[in-house]
Amino acid sequence: MTVQRPNSTALMTAAARAAHLVVDRPPLIFDDTLAASLLGAQADELLGYHRVHGEHLVLATARAQATCRSRYTEERVDSAVRSGVRQYVLLGAGLDTFAYRSELADRVHVFEVDHPVLQQEKRDRLAAAEIQVPGNVTYVPLDFEHEELASSLSARGFDPLQPAVVAWLGVSMYLTAEAVANTLGAIGSFAPGTQVVMDYVLPESLRDAPAQQYVDAVTAFAAERSEPWHTFLTPNDLATLLSTCGLELVADVRQHEMLDAAHWERQDALVPLDLFRIAHARTGRRREGLAGG
Repeated sequence: MTVQRPNSTALMTAAARAAHLVVDRPPLIFDDTLAASLLGAQADELLGYHRVHGEHLVLATARAQATCRSRYTEERVDSAVRSGVRQYVLLGAGLDTFAYRSELADRVHVFEVDHPVLQQEKRDRLAAAEIQVPGNVTYVPLDFEHEELASSLSARGFDPLQPAVVAWLGVSMYLTAEAVANTLGAIGSFAPGTQVVMDYVLPESLRDAPAQQYVDAVTAFAAERSEPWHTFLTPNDLATLLSTCGLELVADVRQHEMLDAAHWERQDALVPLDLFRIAHARTGRRREGLAGG
């Protein structure tokens, strides 16, 4: 079987999650036991970068961000599932492994939303690793810039009348502001009680010095591979956008707040930066005229 390469962002993120288990010291932030399997033939090369250069700002930041946001999100998913939510939507699912490793996965219908080419590449990698796709996983093909989220989900069995948890990680910065607003508008039209956890990138004026050093190092690389960052948001701007889209902000979290203090008492290269933040929001009563409604 020929296993194609997904976009570099998804691959590097999976490598960061996998490398955390072999490069960083306890306490571990996030235990993704399947990430390395999805790297396939590239596993030795990609993990080797982290083994040799793991203290480099770019690689250490990638591991910190990938693990922190995954842990924070899955803790929110755990709470929602225990309260009765039975739909979990992963927007820009990439090489996420929740549906194939989590003890919670068999208690929810998991909708993985991504570009159809990337979805097929993921399925090829799962097959190559002999990881079965559970029956409660549905792949929803979508181009966020040109297709509508709500109708695409509904066509694949998503019930907009029942609450869901929506994870939107590592995506918003790559989209135009219009696409971000349209996606949040669609989520805002879902059933009351729906929650969304999304990360976003701060503008330069709100970044600390190490964060700007990281940005300077990676943005040119991303642009060369046709994956440039487009959208940067202040916390106030995002809160306003969420409200406009029918979503109530529950928490806006800096990276150092995603973990308890003990997890940042580390003997490795992982440190929190003021660059990526997470917003946790929820729907309230239905509102008319929302994008995607």
